Amino acid sequence: MTPQQATGRSDNVPDIASRRAVEGQSESTRTVLIATAANLVIAVAKLFVGLIGGSAAMLSEAAHSVADTVTELLLLTALRRSDRPADEDHPFGYGHEAYFWAFLAALATFLAGALVSVVHGVQEITGGEEPGHYPLSYAVLALAAVCEGISWRQAAKQVRSEAARWRVSSLRLLRVTPDTTVKAVALEDSAALVGLAIAAGGLAGSQLTGSAVWDGLASVLIGVLLAVVAVVLTRSNKSLLIGQAVPPAMREALRAELQALPETARVLTLFTMVLGPREVLLAARVDFHDEHGSAAVEAACDTAERRIRERFPTVCQVFIDPTPPWSRAAGGAGPPADS
Repeated sequence: MTPQQATGRSDNVPDIASRRAVEGQSESTRTVLIATAANLVIAVAKLFVGLIGGSAAMLSEAAHSVADTVTELLLLTALRRSDRPADEDHPFGYGHEAYFWAFLAALATFLAGALVSVVHGVQEITGGEEPGHYPLSYAVLALAAVCEGISWRQAAKQVRSEAARWRVSSLRLLRVTPDTTVKAVALEDSAALVGLAIAAGGLAGSQLTGSAVWDGLASVLIGVLLAVVAVVLTRSNKSLLIGQAVPPAMREALRAELQALPETARVLTLFTMVLGPREVLLAARVDFHDEHGSAAVEAACDTAERRIRERFPTVCQVFIDPTPPWSRAAGGAGPPADS
């Protein structure tokens, strides 16, 4: 039974953050470990062939794999450090640390992959020599495609499984999920497969024409591809790092849960913030009907918190402030004048 069925709703709100809490970290960790092993193996092979053959595209692919390996190591660090329990100095936990390490991973992709590839490709176009050892280069690209395919399959399996379970598209899940680990692996593995095709095309062009320009152009295109992925991940992690709200559909569902209480007159304000891949904070100012006393209001707040936690498991911090509509804190002008 879905949360929507349990509450008698049919709006099918995609509460991606809450679902990640139920699933835990095991699948994300497995995805990152597979990606790390794949990238480490093919980085060595690409670098070896690139050095002996002099192919800018192969060296760019080696830089691509090195950047991805560094990225996976940083993502593993993010998974480990962000899962620490809250303490006195960090009462809301360490969830945001996941986005800090993921932000560094995106920068590593840009610096270690994109810039190196573009610079090396330009050098190859302006004065490079035709690469050699084509059969060996193609063999390494084929090996890399197999390794990257295994890693991509694991990431895609995780994304498709979650998207199908909650009846949203894979693209939407990648867009709204606060788990930047699975997002980073899925995007980087997809970019890696595209980069391999570009590298193969550049090598084929140079082999057919005897010109290093095609190989250099492939290197530049790989760099541009990496830069695009890095920018997407950097923007996503920056937004989460500085305090991003949950998606609008989830905000409206949370507001509806509060408004559905018989004691509630109006939800004045509602704030949410993603604290980590599986943690969300909710703070709301609620105007309760005047006929209800303090005991009834307290009971209503407890009921609201229980319902919200049941439907949205990642809402780990709930703050409900009973506020009259004329309260200055709620933006009103002040209490009504005595008649």
